[in-house]
Amino acid sequence: MLNYTEINSKAISGWAEGGWVWGTPVSPEVCEGVRRGEWNVVLTPTRPVPKDWFLPFKGARVLGLASGGGQQMPVFALLGGSCTVMDYSDAQLESERLVAGREGYDIEVVKGDMTKVFPFADGSFDMIFHPVSNCYVEDVYHIWRECFRVLRPGGVLLSGLGNEILYLVDDENATPLTISNPLPWNPLINPAQMPKNPEQDSIQFSHSFDEQIGGQLKAGFVITAAFEDYCTDVQNEALKTIPAFWATRAVKPN
Repeated sequence: MLNYTEINSKAISGWAEGGWVWGTPVSPEVCEGVRRGEWNVVLTPTRPVPKDWFLPFKGARVLGLASGGGQQMPVFALLGGSCTVMDYSDAQLESERLVAGREGYDIEVVKGDMTKVFPFADGSFDMIFHPVSNCYVEDVYHIWRECFRVLRPGGVLLSGLGNEILYLVDDENATPLTISNPLPWNPLINPAQMPKNPEQDSIQFSHSFDEQIGGQLKAGFVITAAFEDYCTDVQNEALKTIPAFWATRAVKPN
């Protein structure tokens, strides 16, 4: 059976080692800004997460879920959070160790596969920060159930999500755009959607509103805020104007 998560782990490590924007650790200058109270983080490509989405960081137990790369967790640790990062990419996890060593804070680094049971006890965390990464996993219902389990009552889940418009087109830079792909995009079911070189391109999956939003609700979360964001790394001007991502703030009820 195809071990697609292992393939994706290697692909993402390759991207990070090649200078991937989501695998480039924050600079010392960014960390100095955090110490002065000047900071922003993103769940989606461009739009900063509102500060009032977060719980107070001091002493909060924060899980960065598929959030390796040394980008958000350094911010949370420097703000006083007790941080754990779980990722399946060795290169992304090494970036977390690099920044922690450089900036002098502690972080728990866990190599973990989101398709498995998370290696944490029930109620282990106050907040989970989960940037866009569900696209590398077939079953997102499992992710929402596990997030609900490892959060304490009153805990907050912040998620970045794709709304799947990008999977409809073969060439994101074409003018005019041609909608040619049926959804769902799932190479495990439709082999024609399998990339020619998975270890470079990764194996990805589209997820519906039912899965992304309905799945959080089904797991027991209450969604308290949301926003849309846009794809910026395409040349097609029309596609840049169509929201391609969502971010949600969800709470585990007391």
